[in-house]
Amino acid sequence: YTAEWAQIPTHAVVSSRCDNLLNRMGSSVMEDKDEACTEHLYCCGAVTEVLKFGTRNLHSGNQPKVLFLIIPGNPGVVGFYKTFMQTLHQTLGRRYPVWAVSHAGHCVPPDTMDMIEDPTVMAAGDVFGLNGQIEHKLAFLTEHVPRDSRLVLVGHSIGCYLILEMMKRDPELQVVKSVMLFPTIERMAATPQGRVMTPVLCRLRYVAYLPIFLLSLLPDVLKAFMVKLVFGGLGSLDHSTVLPTVSLINVDTAANAMYMGSQEMLEVLERDNFTINQNLGKLVFYYGASDHWCPVQYYQEIKRKFPEGDIRLCSRGIRHAFVLDAGKEVAGMIFEWIREDLQTWS
Repeated sequence: YTAEWAQIPTHAVVSSRCDNLLNRMGSSVMEDKDEACTEHLYCCGAVTEVLKFGTRNLHSGNQPKVLFLIIPGNPGVVGFYKTFMQTLHQTLGRRYPVWAVSHAGHCVPPDTMDMIEDPTVMAAGDVFGLNGQIEHKLAFLTEHVPRDSRLVLVGHSIGCYLILEMMKRDPELQVVKSVMLFPTIERMAATPQGRVMTPVLCRLRYVAYLPIFLLSLLPDVLKAFMVKLVFGGLGSLDHSTVLPTVSLINVDTAANAMYMGSQEMLEVLERDNFTINQNLGKLVFYYGASDHWCPVQYYQEIKRKFPEGDIRLCSRGIRHAFVLDAGKEVAGMIFEWIREDLQTWS
């Protein structure tokens, strides 16, 4: 509901599937760097979906030492980023793996898995909350990415807030660049969209559960038709985002996304100037020119605070939920921003 969901209808979608034959528990039977691979695993006790282009196991053999990792917005469904990731992977000459990790509980688990692995462990950690999602990403890196891997983190919306927190909590992470797309890193409840969504997410979200449940009973074909109907005004809609939207017509995933969103409204307050200053040379910020989640005023203020920083304002009319129709364009932009750095990372 926050960020992307505020621009996507409340009736939204399912988890993406692997383009080739996959083991639903996580391992692919073949490795083709041009194919997308979807894996489901438990991280911090919660089901997690990982979308991968390129190398799928960084711990085996002579693997690339640089990983591009996408930290999504909310809802944190990795399928939304498929076209964006595929384009970025191809633009990088398929030299570096490009992965995206979902937020905990923001995906429909396969039939062989439950939403949570161990309820007794989950009760203590609040992994579905904002702080829990930050720890979830750090745990994912610990479990699945070698410690000496250099990281290019690409955050979208609340994913940018998570990245700043990750860099603050684990300063030993080998982050060489963090790209912040449409960053919701401060005063979310005070934004135009935040003023509308705060009461909805914090006090009225339970009202949405019944209609979502009723919609979930519809056949997937009908749900997909409804999504396409709602998105009909987008002439250049990326149709790969339809199935991820359908996956959100599920009470569990919708509830987890809205719960996280309620905490965003209450906890994303002042901009973390200290962490930004500590990592300024590694950060690229990209603000929207008409973004109701991070107004141009926020861009102007951070630009004044950090005049030496790489802080950009969109001049292309790209929406906050860029994955709907501008994934390829944004991937190309990122390549241009980091082109000179790539040689130093090889």
